[in-house]
Amino acid sequence: MKAVILAGGLGTRIAEESDSKPKPMVEVGGRPLLWHIMKLYSHHGINDFVVCLGYKGYVIKEFFFNYYRHTSDLLIDLKTGEHQILNSQSEDWKVTLIDTGPETMTGGRLKRVASYLGDETFCLTYGDGLSNIDITAELAFHRANGKLATVAAVQPPGRFGVLNMDKNKHVTSFEEKPSDEIGWINGGFFVLEPKAIDYIEGDATSWERAPLSNLARDGQLAAFQHTGFWQPCDTLRDKRDLECLWDSGSAPWRVWDN
Repeated sequence: MKAVILAGGLGTRIAEESDSKPKPMVEVGGRPLLWHIMKLYSHHGINDFVVCLGYKGYVIKEFFFNYYRHTSDLLIDLKTGEHQILNSQSEDWKVTLIDTGPETMTGGRLKRVASYLGDETFCLTYGDGLSNIDITAELAFHRANGKLATVAAVQPPGRFGVLNMDKNKHVTSFEEKPSDEIGWINGGFFVLEPKAIDYIEGDATSWERAPLSNLARDGQLAAFQHTGFWQPCDTLRDKRDLECLWDSGSAPWRVWDN
């Protein structure tokens, strides 16, 4: 099975980082977000990836082109330039990197890589969100429902506390906004059948608009409810929060052993 990762966006809300690199290459714990997402899929037995490139896609190409050497011990003869791999710690991944255009929308990017996906069920997600979602359970849910598409439904944490006041404007209580008041949202981590791509018209199509709406209209979209950890990395605050979790040694999305 393959997993498609959308990695071509600008990441304007975290411009401090994305001015020099694609948003999925923003690092948490010294590794790009993209790597963390791939480690999650790999934990569930998915090691074949198609990465949709766009903005500064060459940064992602260079990362994976040099990944084998960067994760290995090397013996280098500086006089001849010859080198020898002494010990490699590279993951057993196959990564297909496709330039899907700098201005292409999310649906258009998926449509552009359709020829690399074959006729089997595949996964799709964004390159900027970390989660401990059970991909294996979602795949089982998708197959049991028999729909063209399954989306991971998540409840984002409330970011603002609620002040309760009396008539004199005295605060009587303070409470964090519970996530269940926000409702369920699109958390990415889709499971799709190839025919779902037929709902995409072209480069200007946002996956989150007409395709998902029309799949729902036709009764072809199911929601896998994920109540565990889910966090996009949209801002520097998000990055810092994720860094703190990683540094604590108990990052919820780190479900893999090594």
